[in-house]
Amino acid sequence: MKILAIDTSNFVLGVALYENGKVIGEYITNLKKNHSIRAMPAIEQLMKDCDIKPKDLSKIVVAKGPGSYTGVRIGVTIAKTLAWTLNIPLVGVSSLEVLAASVGRYFDGYVSPLFDARRGQIYTGLYQFSRNDIEIVKNDQLILSTDWIEELVPLKQRILFVGNDLPIHQDILTEGLGEFAQLTDAVDFNPRPSILAMLGEAREGEAIHTFTPNYIRLAEAEANWLKANKIEKKEDRG
Repeated sequence: MKILAIDTSNFVLGVALYENGKVIGEYITNLKKNHSIRAMPAIEQLMKDCDIKPKDLSKIVVAKGPGSYTGVRIGVTIAKTLAWTLNIPLVGVSSLEVLAASVGRYFDGYVSPLFDARRGQIYTGLYQFSRNDIEIVKNDQLILSTDWIEELVPLKQRILFVGNDLPIHQDILTEGLGEFAQLTDAVDFNPRPSILAMLGEAREGEAIHTFTPNYIRLAEAEANWLKANKIEKKEDRG
């Protein structure tokens, strides 16, 4: 089974080709550049370099969020289009789970991947590896980093934090958890698209037309529009 994995859910652009436990090729950049321009050329170049044609693919696996609203949408749109065109299964995996799995396989404790969500908030969840299987301890969520600490303190367990936005929040995390807070090195901050492929390998395909990203929250512009529209409707009713 040849799998194409796509992750554009944050600044990191990741594409991988994976087959039966072997990483055929992998492309990763961490740049503030438009994924809508770079994602398809990256996929095409990787497939060309690996001598794989679209008809050779058996499954598409995509990081479905949370993360950047635009970034998540781009990756999911590309994945749905490819899966529909090639008539092959589409699988979505949490972007946070991918990041946790990229570093947690050899860590004895919990893993908390995180993306900055501004205003002191983070997208995060809590994961743990057991016999090479990843388990969800706390579901992906949007939460203030200070509130997240309050949830983690009672666990009294070592927790490994990972993500490119870790430096923004690490002081709060280390002060709140003390010796229980473990921080990854910068070389481990990027989620691995090959891990994304591995996670999606055994998972069942999803209905392509109804497949939707997991934004966790609405984009700010959309939320503001809905709020304003609701106010207007109340005014119209008098």
